[in-house]
Formats: sequence, C-alpha cells, structure tokens
Amino acid sequence: MPRTIDLIRASKLPSNMMPFAAKGALSVPPDENIEILVYLAKHNKIFGDLARMTLAGWDEKASLAAASDPNTSREVLDYLIAPDNIRPKLLPALLENPSVPDNQIAKFALSASQESIETMLQSPRVRTSAGVLDSLRSNPYLKAIHAATVAKLMSGGEPTPEPAVGDAPEPHASGPRVEESLPELETVRSESAKEVAEEKAEDVPDEAISAYISQHASEIEAEKDRPFQPVGGIVDLLGSDYFPVVENREMAPPTDEQTQPQPASPAAAATPPSRAVKAKPSVDASKRDNTVQKINRLDVKGRIQLAMKGNKEERSILIRDGTKVVALAVLDAPKISDGEVEKFALQKNVLEAVLRQIPLKRRFMKNYIVVRNLVSNPRTPLDLGLGLMKHLLIQDLKNISANKEVSETVRKLAMKMYKQKLDVANKK
Repeated sequence: MPRTIDLIRASKLPSNMMPFAAKGALSVPPDENIEILVYLAKHNKIFGDLARMTLAGWDEKASLAAASDPNTSREVLDYLIAPDNIRPKLLPALLENPSVPDNQIAKFALSASQESIETMLQSPRVRTSAGVLDSLRSNPYLKAIHAATVAKLMSGGEPTPEPAVGDAPEPHASGPRVEESLPELETVRSESAKEVAEEKAEDVPDEAISAYISQHASEIEAEKDRPFQPVGGIVDLLGSDYFPVVENREMAPPTDEQTQPQPASPAAAATPPSRAVKAKPSVDASKRDNTVQKINRLDVKGRIQLAMKGNKEERSILIRDGTKVVALAVLDAPKISDGEVEKFALQKNVLEAVLRQIPLKRRFMKNYIVVRNLVSNPRTPLDLGLGLMKHLLIQDLKNISANKEVSETVRKLAMKMYKQKLDVANKK
C-alpha cells in the first residue's frame, strides 16, 4: 500500500483531505507527517502557506527527532536548515546530522544570526570544516571575537583543546588569548579583504560589461548626456557635516579693534578656535568627495563600467544614481556582496527600480535578511512588499506590524499573518 506522502506527490489524495494534510492532522507516523508538510510548503501553491505556518509551530520534540535522524529525507533537512525556517533549538542537531551536507551548512553560515554563529562555533563538525568556517568569515554579523575564533580554527586546521570556545565548565579559558590577538587578526583580515577586492577588480571580464551595455543600448543612448545626480541630493550623499556653517562675521573685513593684539587668557590659549574645528572636514567625507568627483567626470557608460568593476565605496554611491541603467548595473556587479544588498534593500534613497530588481536575482532572494529588509523598507512598492511578506518569520511579522514607517496595508497584513502563525503555534 503506498504511503500518504506518495499519494500527495502523485496528486491522488482526495481534495477534501488536503486541508488536513496541511495542518498536520493526518493519521500517519510523525516522520511522514513532517515530510508531507515540507512537501506542501515547497511545492503546493494552494496549501503551501498553511503548511509553512504549521511547520513553524510544529511540536519541538518531533521536530528535534527529525532534525537529528540521519534517515530523515534530504528535502526535510534542507527545509529545516534554511535561514528563513531555522528554529534555534534544532540547529545543534542539524549541524551534527551526517545527512545534512557541508555545502548546505556553509550556505546557512553566510547569513546566520549572532545566536546561530555562537551555536555553530560550538559544533565539532563546524570547527573542523574549512568550507563552513570560510562562509562564516563572510557573514556580516560576525563579531570580532568570533572572527578571531574562526581565524584560529582555520589557521590550525583542527581545533585543539586550548580554544574550547563553547566549553561551559571553563568559559574564560580561551578568552584572554583571543582578545590579545584581536588587533593583529583584524589588521590581517582588513588587509586581506582589501587585497582580494583589488584583485577581483581586475577579474571582471570586459565581455560582461559589453553584454550589459549592449542589452541596454537604447536606454544608454537616451541618457548618454545625463550627469550623475544621486537620489536624495549631494548633501544627503556626503552628509551635512561635510558642509560646515561659517558665521558671517568671519567673512567680513576685520575692524581696527579686531586687528589689535589682545592678551590671551590661559583658558583661551588652551582652547583652540571653534571655527578651526568646524572648517576641518573629516577624512571619510573627504574620501567620499574624491570618489564623487571621480564619478562626476564620467558619462553614463563610464559610470556603468565603474559600477561593475569598482569597489564597495563606489558601488554604495552609484546605487543611488538617478540614472536607472547605472544604478541597476551595480546589482549586476560580480563582486557585490550579500551584505551590500542587505543595505541596499533597506535604503530609502534609491530608485524604485532598484528595489524591484533585487527580488529578480535568485541569489539575493536566498538571503532572508534581504527579504526582511525589503518588506521593512517604506519605499518598497506595495505589491512587492505584500508578496514577500509570506516568507517572514513570526517575530519579524510582529515587528513590521508595529513599524509606523511602512504603509497601513503592510502593517495590517503583517499583524494578520502574525496572529495566524501564533494561533497555530499555541494549538500545538
């Protein structure tokens, strides 16, 4: 007799039984029940949302049994360890389950939360996997102390008893040694990252740029004479601190009284003139100004080439270019990181076309933070935000329902979905 999951896959289960299947209410073994729910969540357009909500509140003991069992189907394990489905209490079991491949754990590590990172660094399997550690090193939420631990594990090849980060009986055993090595390690990481970025800048093939220019030839021709105009304006781009306010009296010719030398009190001598402090631009603002000046000298084609071959600083400016074809070129840059896209998805001073383009890139949509940031962004088009909301976890739905920056429609739907998921969780 075929199993129920086989009947569902073959679309042979009676239609009146499907709602019960999506609620996990069929009389089948626990392991088959969770397999049915995962299949519906991933493949069924009608009952997929209901199945996902059921899984979010599924019995913890049954979920833990499935997460730790090597015989659990690969589809179920892949679903449980996906960033947007992960339940923290299941993570240790999933990390040690030999049926969960290293590449799946490495994929999860790229956008793991700080809590998940701490759990991963306590896992014997993670501590010996160079691929997973390398992915962790690219995680934008990696703290300095965790980065130092990852660096030590990667340099040593195998974890030694000395740096037992997750060892509860001796929580401070490796703390001082890690802290002492932080400055050197951070310098090495910073320099290495810079070198890698510079090397990759030369790796972008001209064919890729030519293909983009050819694909958007008509748009480029129409905008060829349009100068760089950042969305939000240049003051917003450089920051108001870059344009110091100078008092009018400092611009006026000095009077005879002002030209006479005045005796300086000790307090006045110890205090530098305030205008000198105001007139001194920050290093960061000066650097950004130089980058903007460089961009200002380029035409549309030149800015497209820089968007695809430039560095992170240049991409962060060009993503705000008011010329759509330039801003979208940033998202096609081979070097663009997930961390950059996470920030772009939350920016209010970008073109609507940029926010619409991000979900069209499959790589970006695999990152839960990108999805969450798009829904949280008040500039995201309403139809796009509502469509992405179904992928959010229960806590994020609650946060968005209270976010007064987003539209009332988004807040109401977020609250409705939050209550639905909460009700399902409470019934289990």
